[in-house]
Amino acid sequence: MKNVIRFYLLFLALTTIFSFKIDAKSSAKKQSVLVFSFTKGFRHSSIADGVLAIQKLGKINKFDVDTTEDVKKFTIENLKKYTTLIFLNPTGSDVFSAEQKFALKQYINNGGGFVGIHAASDFSYEWEWYGKMVGGYFESHPKIQSAKLNIVAPKNMMVNGLPQPWLHTDEWYNFKSFNKEVKVLIKVDETSYQGGNMKNDHPISWYHEYDGGKVFYTALGHTKECYTDPLFLMHLYAGLKWTMN
Repeated sequence: MKNVIRFYLLFLALTTIFSFKIDAKSSAKKQSVLVFSFTKGFRHSSIADGVLAIQKLGKINKFDVDTTEDVKKFTIENLKKYTTLIFLNPTGSDVFSAEQKFALKQYINNGGGFVGIHAASDFSYEWEWYGKMVGGYFESHPKIQSAKLNIVAPKNMMVNGLPQPWLHTDEWYNFKSFNKEVKVLIKVDETSYQGGNMKNDHPISWYHEYDGGKVFYTALGHTKECYTDPLFLMHLYAGLKWTMN
């Protein structure tokens, strides 16, 4: 319990520091993010919790949060409003039209930010560009269980303050079509749980600069509990902050 309190206080301190940096760089225009959570396949019951958590991060750190499940919002003009797009557990293939895909690609080409959470890798399987951007596609998962996470880039600010190792309970995605050009932040130790099939070389969070934009992905975020977990929120916000700057 003491460790949870200590990490929660650290998370609050970091959000205060980060909010100052964001405000200093955006005095002319308040930054905004768009949370997209349309589902054509499986729908995560934690989506509402995720939206609420991101809205709270926005309030603390002084950025606006819009939400949508309407694919018609993906136009070149509308996406210009946003510093970062957050794909919060969307699912399904053949969701976007050709015009909507062009708008998303143009947004990234123009330097936009992208944050993918959990099932963002269970989306748009037909679109190779998207798969390379998000970093890989979901293949399978075992039951929800606790596992050990290893921080493989401990000097990176996006994992600063996380425990080493980090014990976390989630739904552990196995990936296919993995883009080896991404920069891995965290791996899950397959010896610490049952159901991993990536020969214990199993990335779980990564980032890269892709086709003009900044992309951060975390496979964490299946459960409702994630969105009140100070360690997960610290991890999520650090990646979001990187895409916004």
